[in-house]
Amino acid sequence: MIDFSRKKFGLISLGCDKNRVDSEKLLSIIKSGGGAVTDDIDEAHILIVNTCAFLSESRKEAIETIIDCASRKNRNLEKLVVTGCLPQKYIGELYESLTEADVFLGINDYDKIFQALENSYRGERVDFVGSGNGGYCAQRVITTPQHYAYLKIADGCNNRCTYCLIPKIRGRYVSYPIERLMEEAENLGDVSELILVAQDVTRYGIDLYGQKKLKEILQKLTTLVNINSVRLLYCYPDMIDDGLIEEVRDNPKIIKYLDIPFQHSEDRILKLMNRKGSREEYLNLLNKLRAEIPGIAIRSTFICGFPTETQEEADAMSDFLREAKLDNCGFFAYSREPDTPAYKLKGQIPYSVRRKRVKKLYEVQREISREKIKDYIGKKLRVLCDGINYGKNCFEGRAYFSAPEIDGKVYFNANQAVQGEYYDILITGSDDYDLTGKTEDFEL
Repeated sequence: MIDFSRKKFGLISLGCDKNRVDSEKLLSIIKSGGGAVTDDIDEAHILIVNTCAFLSESRKEAIETIIDCASRKNRNLEKLVVTGCLPQKYIGELYESLTEADVFLGINDYDKIFQALENSYRGERVDFVGSGNGGYCAQRVITTPQHYAYLKIADGCNNRCTYCLIPKIRGRYVSYPIERLMEEAENLGDVSELILVAQDVTRYGIDLYGQKKLKEILQKLTTLVNINSVRLLYCYPDMIDDGLIEEVRDNPKIIKYLDIPFQHSEDRILKLMNRKGSREEYLNLLNKLRAEIPGIAIRSTFICGFPTETQEEADAMSDFLREAKLDNCGFFAYSREPDTPAYKLKGQIPYSVRRKRVKKLYEVQREISREKIKDYIGKKLRVLCDGINYGKNCFEGRAYFSAPEIDGKVYFNANQAVQGEYYDILITGSDDYDLTGKTEDFEL
């Protein structure tokens, strides 16, 4: 038997915030099994790479990271573990070719980590993909700054968008029980901002309870004294109903912000993508949200250069942005992924054209954002302090209309500020996405 209390574990988490939560749960399993966790991967005896496989670029990044990690085997590193989406989907190809890895685990195999390592220390290369129980784990080792955390309320997806591999990797949509999620949220300690995530948070509960339960879990989570506020990411437009709108509007602990992935604006492309809704329905939804929830911030994502997309349709997406006036957006060039229906479509758009269309949309959104945020100059904003920005020699934080890592920041001066605390900031300047300001009592 290997004494894992004498081993240091390091972990690199790639991809989305949902992957991050999985990584945090795996770290908890490691610590509960006696392993020590280190932030310095050069100190690690056992190094884990939790991979993303959503896009070809994600897979390339994962492989490059794994190979880079393997170079440490001539130092402290003894075992390299590859887990997550990449082996879950591609273990048949990886096992023979990616010889740098000693152990492979899938997305539901974390309970097998120590058994797999025992086998590896006996000299085996280990493929344990699909061998685990996939049991729910409410314990985590938080890797975000302590004042905010993600809560993954479901896994998998039923939407079957024609460009997306997620259902092939993660399977069908599975909601986690409310009581387990409440336990997990309580275990996080004091959290200024709890961010709910899933492939589609608005579908939460249908598979488990026979009806949507997002409103109910929001009501329960916001009763917890350790949770100061809740932010919602990834709300599919066709699933946003009056009950959810009322809860976001009336519950003071819910941040008035929704991430709604539209993915396109033109009806023909939306149909090819197997996305529910239309340009008119999306605009009507935006109007309704703004009428019902004054000041609500709305973020979205769009895919450029989907097969057969014409220049006219690309231009129409720019027009949609100008009409929609979204607060924040992400734009992505379509990625042709094998094993998706869109892969077989004729009329694939050259990469150079896709990138050009992405650039154009960013230019349009930059103008919109610049005009929206400059209206805050001369006004006070409630800002959550995320810490110190040493490069700018000031504090940095976020207003309600910004989620961590993906949206703009507020850079501010103050005599003192504490990470995780809120401050009223007088806004004195702006650029394309960020604001600058100070506390009223700030003195040079």
